[in-house]
Amino acid sequence: MKAMILAAGKGTRVRPITHTIPKPMIPILQKPVMEFLLELLRQHGFTEVMVNVSHLAEEIENYFRDGQRFGVEIAYSFEGRIEDGELIGDALGSAGGLKKIQNFQNFFDDTFVVLCGDALIDLNLSEAVRRHRQKGALATLITKRVPREKVSSYGVVVTDDDGRVKAFQEKPAVEDALSDEINSGIYLFEPEIFEHIPDGVPFDIGSQLFPKLVAEGLPFYALPMDFEWVDIGKVPDYWHAIRSVLQGEVRQVTIPGKQVRPGIYTGLNVAANWDKIKVEGPVYVGGMTKIEDGVSIVGPAMIGPSCHICAGATIDNSIIFDYSRIGAGVKLTEKLVFGRYCVDKTGDHIDVQEAALDWLITDARRLDLVEPSPEQKALAELLGSDLGNNLGEAS
Repeated sequence: MKAMILAAGKGTRVRPITHTIPKPMIPILQKPVMEFLLELLRQHGFTEVMVNVSHLAEEIENYFRDGQRFGVEIAYSFEGRIEDGELIGDALGSAGGLKKIQNFQNFFDDTFVVLCGDALIDLNLSEAVRRHRQKGALATLITKRVPREKVSSYGVVVTDDDGRVKAFQEKPAVEDALSDEINSGIYLFEPEIFEHIPDGVPFDIGSQLFPKLVAEGLPFYALPMDFEWVDIGKVPDYWHAIRSVLQGEVRQVTIPGKQVRPGIYTGLNVAANWDKIKVEGPVYVGGMTKIEDGVSIVGPAMIGPSCHICAGATIDNSIIFDYSRIGAGVKLTEKLVFGRYCVDKTGDHIDVQEAALDWLITDARRLDLVEPSPEQKALAELLGSDLGNNLGEAS
């Protein structure tokens, strides 16, 4: 069976991570989110997978290649152009990307599934296909029920008693929501769907194709299913996803490495004297990371591989990406450190290099680090009480 993974978006709501990592490659404890999707597809017999790419396309293609090591076949459809020898991404929209592939060659010749490349799901796709066909649907949208107080964060789907989609509400106020079933970004289509997608223009599934199907009265159904769905579409979502994985709340993700203390997992060759480190799980530490004596780590927390956490630093409910050096005495509370950026869990961030604070947070591979000046030491002591809350003021 055939499937499509939507991977061409710029991931603007997950910046600054997506400055250098395309959204489908964002790691969930060192494993790209798209890899989990491929495992799900293979499990349900979807072994021929198309992936549309645009922003940082080479990162996706170089990792997954033709899919052999993941037990599937993968081909890529690039959306963009070359200008002055440089690849420029120019996404066609989710439906436009599908139509480009179909126009190239009639690839989608039977019921097929479309997945957004930015969520962890454990959906029974086989059952979804069975129910889609049973309805005689042209298109099926998988929905998930959320608590009523959270509907304003999602696209709400309104149906009749038979499940036929009648309307959509984009992030409605709680009191205005007509349903608590939301769009999960998982779709099933028949090949005839391409008759309703225009050629050669950007066209979106959710905002353009679906309203068109409703307006024309076509057999378009919502299929509510009970499944695990962890979205990473925004920085707060990613924050929640990592915390949920570390707390054992996500069934399809196991914490890698070995358990060196209850709730403390590490990769290979971590340099740490755990008797001289204050640590409270759950915590994951990647391989070849050095943690000096006197460090305090409060979980849920993730420290990526090849990091250096200096003496007296505190990592409290924070996510540290690979090759990060956290200076002595620095306290990070509910922060994400990614390259030169320190990010609040809401998505607000500061460029520590631009703010001339890269002696506090920097790349662990730097060889030009020097002893901080007396003024810098004084500032570090001042900020060290809670660098996470005061970093922005220091700029």
